[in-house]
This record gives sequence, C-alpha cells and structure tokens, in this order.
Amino acid sequence: MGKMAAVVGSVVTLASEPGEDAFRKLFRFYRQSRPGTADLAGVIDFSAANASRGSVPGTHKVVRSQLSASSVTEHDAHRAGLQPVSKWQAYGLEGYPGFIFILNPFLPGYQWHWVKQCLKLYSRKPNVCNLDKHMTKEETQSLWEQSKEFLRFKEMNKRRPRSLLEKLRWVTLGYHYNWDDKKYSADHYTPFPSDLAFLSEQVAAACGFQGFRAEAGILNYYRLDSTLGIHVDRSELDHSKPLLSFSFGQSAIFLLGGLKRDEAPTAMFMHSGDIMVMSGFSRLLNHAVPRVLPNPGGECLPPCLETPLPDILPKDSVVEPCSVEDWQVCASYLKTARVNMTVRQVLATDQNFPLEPTEEEKDVTREGFCHLSDQHSQAKRARLNPDS
Repeated sequence: MGKMAAVVGSVVTLASEPGEDAFRKLFRFYRQSRPGTADLAGVIDFSAANASRGSVPGTHKVVRSQLSASSVTEHDAHRAGLQPVSKWQAYGLEGYPGFIFILNPFLPGYQWHWVKQCLKLYSRKPNVCNLDKHMTKEETQSLWEQSKEFLRFKEMNKRRPRSLLEKLRWVTLGYHYNWDDKKYSADHYTPFPSDLAFLSEQVAAACGFQGFRAEAGILNYYRLDSTLGIHVDRSELDHSKPLLSFSFGQSAIFLLGGLKRDEAPTAMFMHSGDIMVMSGFSRLLNHAVPRVLPNPGGECLPPCLETPLPDILPKDSVVEPCSVEDWQVCASYLKTARVNMTVRQVLATDQNFPLEPTEEEKDVTREGFCHLSDQHSQAKRARLNPDS
C-alpha cells in the first residue's frame, strides 16, 4: 500500500506542476506507462473486489449506481445479448454526477456478435471510414472480404503486409460525423444498424433514459500503439441524452476529466464488454484514451471472449450466429487490438438541423475558427491513421 500511495502521490504532484495543463500531463504519463508496474497503481479497476471501497489514495470514491431494472424486460435484455438488468454491476464516481460504469453485462459468448458486426458488417459501405480518403469506393466496399484470409493465417506469416482491417481506424454510422467542421448534417446520413440501435436503447433505458434514439455512431479501432486524444463530444444538438460507449477486445486506460483541461482527470481501466454512460454533468467533460494495454499473457484474448456464442438463440434475437471461420478472423484481430463503439442521439424530439449558411457566410466564418479545428482534426486522424 505504501508504494501505491507514493505512486498516486507522484501523479497528483505531476498534475499540479506548472506548464502543460493537468490533463495533458497525465495523458502523457499514462501513454508512457509500463504495464505490470506501479505506474498503473492509481488506475481504478471497477472489476476488482475492492472497487466500491474507494481505497486508492487520491482518487474519487467509487459508489454503486442504481439502475432501472423494471425499464428493460429480461426478454428484451436477452434479445440484445445482455444479462437481466437486475444482475448488472454499475458504479459511479463521486464528483462525476451522470457517469455510470457498467461491468461487462453481456451474456457469455454474446460479445462475439458485436465484435463480428464491428469488423464484418459496420465497416461496409455505405458507412464511412478513414480509408475512404485514400482508396476508391470499390476498394473499400468490403474490408472484411479482402482481409479475412490475411488475418486467419496471421500467425503463420508475421512479415506479411497489414490487411485493410488492420489499417481501419474509424467508422461512422447513421448521421456521419464530419471531422473537419465537427458537425452532423441531414444530408449525410445512412440507416443506423437496427441491432446496435436496439442494444443501445436497452442500455439507455436501464440507466433511466427511456425513449433514447440511436442516431449516430463512431467506432474506433485501436492497435496497441493507438491513442484517442483529449476531447469533448459536443457536436450533438441535444446534450440531454447520454453518450454510450461499448468496449471489446484488449483493455485500455480511460481518462475522465473536468469541464476544463486544467482539472486533473481520473484514470480507470476499460475491459472487454464494459459499458460507460456519460450523461448530465458528465456528458460534456473532457476525456481521452492514452493507452491500450497488451495482454500480460502475450497475444491472446481476454477470458470473457473465449466462450463461444450459443448455437441456439432466441427467435426474435437481434444477435446472429457467428461461424467458426468468422470468429477465427475476429479473434486473430482482437489479440492485438481493441474496438470501441460510441452511440449518440443527435437531435431532440421534433428538432431539425439548423439551416446551413451560404458559401459566402461560410467563408467569413472559416476565418474565425477553422484553422485551429483543422489542426485538431488532423492530429486526431494522425493518431488513428496507420499511414501517418
């Protein structure tokens, strides 16, 4: 305990030193951290037996969060591949009202479906991805088909070129986020996946947000050296609805900060199957992912992904069977990667997008803010772009 307290104390001291803002200092600290050492002693692990005791010095106390079990029937939870809400373990953090962390609530084997969807289905056209800027529409039509044989036999040929799926960094769904002007628009939309919408609606309802509509999604595909920079998700026009985040594959460190970057963030682990909900006060807080953690046992899957998807599924389940061949591809990919799905409601009920300014008005506006936004967007794309 003495060594852990010393490390946590040094982290607090680092955050208070003059110079860079506190968030940036800790982002850099955790990005350079060494797994398996005291560097990670101050990172909250909600899956640990003592998570609810708030025993780590210098961190916000972990508290249990109450969910609305009556808002989601056991049948609907099962349809989405989830345990009954009454069995979910949900936590919050003192000082972060509206933040909910749900420990892997998926039924054994059901993560397989969501991983397969992220890699095989959601990456298809007409959805938008980072590779679109570098390749033709025909070349990116089905990243899965072009990559599956590379990945199935990856371990036999370590020197092979990376597959297209391994170069994938982000995909957008529904209302497609524009990385340059940081906006959504009515004319840049494709149908949101119905299975992911159903999953999101059940999670939102369990957290007290009945009527949530899944309208936009950003999927991030992380390699072991990937990071996600400090940012706030403020582009949605309705901030009264939560931001949902689903994590699959290798574990990562998530930093949750304050309204300003000079507030030191709280670090926590995200493991495969974990879900985070940011709502209320926490909806517009700074956050980031400075580190994806390699499995201490080498290139292998988290234990929760070793259990296969059941052969018999509910008749009206949104979850579909996953073949042995498909899972071989998914497993090969996830041994050195992490996938994160974030789902948002963009518009309030009966709300429309504002009228777009004329080209002349855009030119005037661009002079005021576009240069800084472009720099930030390029930096983000660089971190998630394997060719940069």
